[in-house]
Amino acid sequence: MITALVLVDLQNDYFPDGAMPLVGMEAAARQAARALAHARQKGWSVVHIQHHSVRPGATFFIPGTRGVEHHGSVAPASDEAVVVKHFPNAFRDSSLAAVLGVDDVSHLVICGAMSHMCIDATTRAAYDAGFHCTVLSDACATRDLAYDGEIVPAAQVHAAFMAALAAPYAKVTSTDALLGE
Repeated sequence: MITALVLVDLQNDYFPDGAMPLVGMEAAARQAARALAHARQKGWSVVHIQHHSVRPGATFFIPGTRGVEHHGSVAPASDEAVVVKHFPNAFRDSSLAAVLGVDDVSHLVICGAMSHMCIDATTRAAYDAGFHCTVLSDACATRDLAYDGEIVPAAQVHAAFMAALAAPYAKVTSTDALLGE
């Protein structure tokens, strides 16, 4: 099975000084950086997903701003693919499937942000496209959400989405478990 690490939206706007800071983003990025070093050492394909907000009224990931750039802790190497997307599902209207097809990738290790949005949408689309998926839960981050007048803390949002992805869409695991395999 040929594996690729897919790093989703690890961009400056999601960090504490960005336009849309997430809960736990720095910790998630540290784990993603460990996974990235592991993937490079193993010779896996590495794909960096970069969201560009092009819809009117967008407030973050604006093309041409510092916020849209990849965070320095997980910056792409010159030989690593960067796929630009405009939707939560990284496969939708992007080159992701073609990039993965070049190396005949069949297994995706996915991490990044946001757990409840782009990680969820991309993992489900990958599963539906026939990929075996692993999600690194500790290398993902999200934010508090509001529903029906209630605030749902980020930790609960994250846990709910990891639980939902764990059956049947992905093996949900930790970075330590990945590195120990």
